[in-house]
Amino acid sequence: MKALYEHINQYTSIENEDFQKIMSFFEVKSVNKKEIVYNSGSKDLKHYFVGNGCLYMYFINDRGAEQTLQFAINNWWITDYLAFQNNRSSEFYIQAANPSLILQISYKEQEALLLEFPKMESYFRHIYQTAYGAAIMRMKYIFNYSKEEIYFQFRDSFPDFVNNVPQYLVATYLGLSPEYVSKIRKKKFS
Repeated sequence: MKALYEHINQYTSIENEDFQKIMSFFEVKSVNKKEIVYNSGSKDLKHYFVGNGCLYMYFINDRGAEQTLQFAINNWWITDYLAFQNNRSSEFYIQAANPSLILQISYKEQEALLLEFPKMESYFRHIYQTAYGAAIMRMKYIFNYSKEEIYFQFRDSFPDFVNNVPQYLVATYLGLSPEYVSKIRKKKFS
């Protein structure tokens, strides 16, 4: 998949011949809108790269509502990093927000990939740092801004997400109700 090749080469240099070998560690999968890629508690947690589309991770809270924790749009990775690192099942679900083409790699395959291609350690370090940084920014929004400011700060900082992710998912990610987001969007444009 060309998208992964280009993404890797943003952080480290991989020759095309090596990339063909790297691809052998991945499974390419096409998923439908709303298709669950990973079920909470399953033993088959993988690390997912979105070549095209959008995946999101969520849990179901005590009230039975979905709470979105993270997104992955084109050229982003997603998994429960702690569960993946510890090679155990996750308490979260991963689902397609829209039709998506993804690459997935198991923990065992990723460890084998890193042994054979040490340059990929550097690549994944960048991926993990970016994911951690995004989580920290989300916490800043929650602690520092009003509900209305949370939405507009996120919208202005991450327009690709707001333009490619259903608004109800953006709302649950920001800890807002979809109705509230709809109301503040209408207010802003009136």
